[in-house]
Amino acid sequence: MKKKSPVFERNYRYYLEMIGALDLPSRAKLLGAEADADGLIVSFFGRPHRISGDGVIGPDGLRPCYSTCIILFKYLLMCPDTVKARGPWTSFRDFKDAGPLLVYFAKAVEALITEGFEGDVNGLASAAKKMGGRMPDTLFSHDLSIQFDPLPRLSMLLLFNDRDEEFSSHCSVLFERQTEAYLDMESVAVLGHVLSEGLLMLK
Repeated sequence: MKKKSPVFERNYRYYLEMIGALDLPSRAKLLGAEADADGLIVSFFGRPHRISGDGVIGPDGLRPCYSTCIILFKYLLMCPDTVKARGPWTSFRDFKDAGPLLVYFAKAVEALITEGFEGDVNGLASAAKKMGGRMPDTLFSHDLSIQFDPLPRLSMLLLFNDRDEEFSSHCSVLFERQTEAYLDMESVAVLGHVLSEGLLMLK
């Protein structure tokens, strides 16, 4: 069994205390979640996760990875007073507080996907489908465009062009504008890494 990091475990318990103090069922509609006794069931990349003051339980009955837990905690804690309208697609760098995380996002998200799937558009399409990816509502002039719904009120857009005789391969991961009302920028960056890491694992 993999030993849990003491720091991660301490942070996990810290967030659980805050989650336990919330009236979670009252936030269900605002977050697009399902009330379940004293907790909420939230879809994360299409898979149900139950969150309560007792912990986070994934679809396999176990606690998911630390990154997933923190993203879910933040989603519940930052719940806005009203459901935010779906905004236009926005690059990570265009969010107000993204500055300190731009290098991380470029390397751990977009470059990771670019390098991992260069010359393998079909492989990327297959991996994306396994992560719940679908055709976006808008058409884009890229070799591959895939929309993901990581959380009920948030969507992500992956745009990929493979290398050709003139240009090298390139990947962009975009978010809807209202994302910043539901997650802080660190969580948004980690959400991007969950996507890139998940796609590579499914390659």
